[in-house]
Amino acid sequence: MSGTLNKVMLIGHLGDEVKMHYFDDKNCVGRFPLATNETYTNKQTNERVSNTEWHNIVVRNKAAEICEKYLSKGDKVYIEGRIKTRKWTDDKGMERYSTEILCNDFTFLTNKNEQQAEPVNKTSQPQQAAQNNSAPEGEDDLPF
Repeated sequence: MSGTLNKVMLIGHLGDEVKMHYFDDKNCVGRFPLATNETYTNKQTNERVSNTEWHNIVVRNKAAEICEKYLSKGDKVYIEGRIKTRKWTDDKGMERYSTEILCNDFTFLTNKNEQQAEPVNKTSQPQQAAQNNSAPEGEDDLPF
Protein backbone atom coordinates (compact mmCIF):
# COMPACT_ATOMS: atom_id res chain seq x y z
CA MET A 1 0.00 0.00 0.00
CA SER A 2 1.52 3.28 -1.05
CA GLY A 3 -0.82 5.75 0.69
CA THR A 4 -1.52 6.69 4.25
CA LEU A 5 -4.72 6.93 6.26
CA ASN A 6 -5.84 9.35 8.97
CA LYS A 7 -9.28 8.19 10.09
CA VAL A 8 -10.93 8.23 13.51
CA MET A 9 -14.23 6.64 14.56
CA LEU A 10 -15.53 7.33 18.06
CA ILE A 11 -18.70 6.59 20.01
CA GLY A 12 -18.97 8.54 23.21
CA HIS A 13 -20.84 11.05 25.35
CA LEU A 14 -20.61 14.83 25.21
CA GLY A 15 -18.80 16.24 28.23
CA ASP A 16 -20.21 19.76 27.71
CA GLU A 17 -22.45 21.78 25.42
CA VAL A 18 -21.25 22.63 21.89
CA LYS A 19 -19.32 25.92 21.97
CA MET A 20 -19.69 27.96 18.78
CA HIS A 21 -17.36 30.53 17.23
CA TYR A 22 -18.61 32.61 14.30
CA PHE A 23 -16.37 34.33 11.74
CA ASP A 24 -17.00 37.46 9.61
CA ASP A 25 -17.31 35.44 6.40
CA LYS A 26 -20.38 33.55 7.78
CA ASN A 27 -18.37 30.43 8.54
CA CYS A 28 -18.42 28.90 12.02
CA VAL A 29 -16.74 26.26 14.17
CA GLY A 30 -18.28 24.19 16.96
CA ARG A 31 -16.16 22.51 19.63
CA PHE A 32 -17.04 20.01 22.33
CA PRO A 33 -15.33 17.36 24.48
CA LEU A 34 -16.26 13.72 23.91
CA ALA A 35 -15.71 10.97 26.50
CA THR A 36 -15.01 7.38 25.51
CA ASN A 37 -14.65 4.58 28.04
CA GLU A 38 -12.73 1.35 28.37
CA THR A 39 -13.77 -1.14 31.03
CA TYR A 40 -11.95 -4.36 31.80
CA THR A 41 -11.25 -6.78 34.64
CA ASN A 42 -7.78 -6.74 36.19
CA LYS A 43 -6.70 -10.40 35.99
CA GLN A 44 -4.53 -10.18 39.13
CA THR A 45 -7.03 -8.47 41.46
CA ASN A 46 -10.27 -9.48 39.66
CA GLU A 47 -11.30 -5.82 40.07
CA ARG A 48 -13.28 -3.88 37.45
CA VAL A 49 -11.20 -1.02 36.01
CA SER A 50 -12.72 1.82 33.98
CA ASN A 51 -10.69 4.39 32.03
CA THR A 52 -12.14 7.49 30.38
CA GLU A 53 -10.40 9.15 27.45
CA TRP A 54 -11.36 12.72 26.46
CA HIS A 55 -11.30 13.87 22.83
CA ASN A 56 -11.58 17.46 21.53
CA ILE A 57 -14.09 17.43 18.66
CA VAL A 58 -14.19 20.20 16.02
CA VAL A 59 -17.17 20.55 13.65
CA ARG A 60 -17.50 23.21 10.93
CA ASN A 61 -20.23 25.35 9.36
CA LYS A 62 -23.67 23.73 8.85
CA ALA A 63 -22.65 20.56 10.68
CA ALA A 64 -21.59 22.69 13.67
CA GLU A 65 -24.95 24.49 13.70
CA ILE A 66 -26.79 21.14 13.62
CA CYS A 67 -24.68 19.82 16.52
CA GLU A 68 -25.30 23.00 18.54
CA LYS A 69 -29.05 22.74 17.96
CA TYR A 70 -29.55 19.04 18.70
CA LEU A 71 -26.72 17.88 20.98
CA SER A 72 -26.59 18.40 24.74
CA LYS A 73 -24.17 17.45 27.48
CA GLY A 74 -24.39 13.70 28.11
CA ASP A 75 -25.77 12.80 24.67
CA LYS A 76 -24.29 9.77 22.93
CA VAL A 77 -22.92 10.39 19.43
CA TYR A 78 -20.90 8.61 16.73
CA ILE A 79 -18.12 10.78 15.31
CA GLU A 80 -16.04 10.11 12.22
CA GLY A 81 -13.14 12.30 11.17
CA ARG A 82 -9.38 12.74 11.25
CA ILE A 83 -6.74 13.68 13.81
CA LYS A 84 -5.22 17.16 13.58
CA THR A 85 -2.51 18.54 15.87
CA ARG A 86 -2.26 22.31 16.17
CA LYS A 87 0.80 24.21 17.42
CA TRP A 88 0.72 27.71 18.89
CA THR A 89 2.68 29.99 21.21
CA ASP A 90 1.07 30.91 24.54
CA ASP A 91 1.24 34.22 26.45
CA LYS A 92 4.57 33.24 28.05
CA GLY A 93 6.21 32.39 24.70
CA MET A 94 5.98 28.61 25.23
CA GLU A 95 5.08 26.40 22.28
CA ARG A 96 1.86 24.48 22.94
CA TYR A 97 0.18 21.63 21.10
CA SER A 98 -3.44 20.56 20.91
CA THR A 99 -4.75 17.36 19.32
CA GLU A 100 -8.27 17.51 17.91
CA ILE A 101 -10.64 15.33 15.94
CA LEU A 102 -11.85 17.20 12.84
CA CYS A 103 -15.33 15.74 12.37
CA ASN A 104 -16.59 15.11 8.84
CA ASP A 105 -19.53 12.84 9.70
CA PHE A 106 -21.65 12.18 12.78
CA THR A 107 -24.73 10.28 13.91
CA PHE A 108 -26.78 11.13 16.98
CA LEU A 109 -27.28 8.00 19.11
CA THR A 110 -29.36 9.43 21.97
CA ASN A 111 -33.10 9.09 21.40
CA LYS A 112 -34.55 12.43 22.54
CA ASN A 113 -37.97 10.86 23.32
CA GLU A 114 -36.39 8.34 25.71
CA GLN A 115 -34.14 11.04 27.19
CA GLN A 116 -37.14 13.22 28.10
CA ALA A 117 -38.75 10.27 29.90
CA GLU A 118 -35.59 9.63 31.96
CA PRO A 119 -34.06 12.70 33.64
CA VAL A 120 -30.33 13.15 33.05
CA ASN A 121 -28.06 14.98 35.50
CA LYS A 122 -26.77 17.88 33.35
CA THR A 123 -24.82 19.65 36.11
CA SER A 124 -21.90 17.25 36.54
CA GLN A 125 -19.79 15.08 34.25
CA PRO A 126 -22.08 12.82 32.21
CA GLN A 127 -23.15 9.85 34.28
CA GLN A 128 -23.71 7.96 31.04
CA ALA A 129 -20.01 8.36 30.20
CA ALA A 130 -19.15 5.87 32.93
CA GLN A 131 -21.54 3.18 31.73
CA ASN A 132 -20.35 -0.40 31.88
CA ASN A 133 -19.29 -1.59 28.42
CA SER A 134 -17.95 -4.90 29.68
CA ALA A 135 -18.51 -8.39 28.36
CA PRO A 136 -20.65 -10.86 30.31
CA GLU A 137 -18.96 -12.79 33.11
CA GLY A 138 -16.60 -15.52 31.96
CA GLU A 139 -16.03 -14.06 28.49
CA ASP A 140 -12.85 -12.46 27.22
CA ASP A 141 -12.70 -8.66 27.40
CA LEU A 142 -11.63 -8.42 23.77
CA PRO A 143 -14.26 -6.92 21.45
CA PHE A 144 -13.87 -9.68 18.87
